[in-house]
Amino acid sequence: MRLKSDLRRAAGIAATALFLLPSASALAQQPAPPVVQLWPNGAPGSEQRHGEPETVKDNAYYSNIHDPSLTVLRADPRHANGAAVIVVPGGGHRMLVYINEGLAAGKNLNRVGVTAFVLKYRLARDEGSRYTIEGHAASDLRRAVRWVRAHAADYGIDPQRIGIMGFSAGGELVSLVADNPEPTASPRADAIDAVSARPDFQILIYPGPLGTPAKAPQSAPPAFIAAGSLDKCCMPPALTLYQQLTNANVSAELHLYADTDHAFNVGQRGERVSLQHWPDRLSDWLSDGGWLIPRGNRKPDGVPAP
Repeated sequence: MRLKSDLRRAAGIAATALFLLPSASALAQQPAPPVVQLWPNGAPGSEQRHGEPETVKDNAYYSNIHDPSLTVLRADPRHANGAAVIVVPGGGHRMLVYINEGLAAGKNLNRVGVTAFVLKYRLARDEGSRYTIEGHAASDLRRAVRWVRAHAADYGIDPQRIGIMGFSAGGELVSLVADNPEPTASPRADAIDAVSARPDFQILIYPGPLGTPAKAPQSAPPAFIAAGSLDKCCMPPALTLYQQLTNANVSAELHLYADTDHAFNVGQRGERVSLQHWPDRLSDWLSDGGWLIPRGNRKPDGVPAP
């Protein structure tokens, strides 16, 4: 009887947790958070399309992006810990899955005291686009890291605890920025371009193949990587990057979920219990690495295993 009671209680807790997870429509209907443009006068190479409206489909999928921006999701000040993550949605470089791989991911990070910045970047495969992934889109992410670091004091952020988190195509950008050398520096547009674009940690969720194999794994930051075992596109680069990082003595954690394909978002898609809880595994990793604790109170190498 005690076992049945415990099982019923556990099922009730799980059902309640799923019920409380915001849906895409609910997130889209919430008051709009503040948005900042990464280049207020127009992104380099996009000046002529500065101010052009974005295209939005089903209130969730964004395209026609010419003004890269960050949507700011601040952690509740009662438990904000000074860590920040720039969230990079996927969408095949044709669109941005802005709600399920952007706002929802940012809200999950807020729950553990992390301030999130959701990036809208230029899309190389949008209809009629002349942008490139390695050039324009990756540059947008580097600019985002620089911008957040330059404005860290404005948001109560530790400039040495800034991570980047990408889904699918967004994961490609994370790898291009975190695991590969930065291209030869171009002329600086302003003082922000003098700030470091290197993230302090990286989070790759079913990352696409661009950027892997990494060209500079030995200088990459610690990594959390997750993918589905059936994902023919994005499981191989996830595994390749993990092996490269660990061979280079870079701290890395890999989760490959059984019988799982692409695009499981932050647990909304699919019925596997493990997928509902992968954000919890990320929270564990962030905690073990010391990223959720102000630097003055944490060990520099995180919490070692016994």
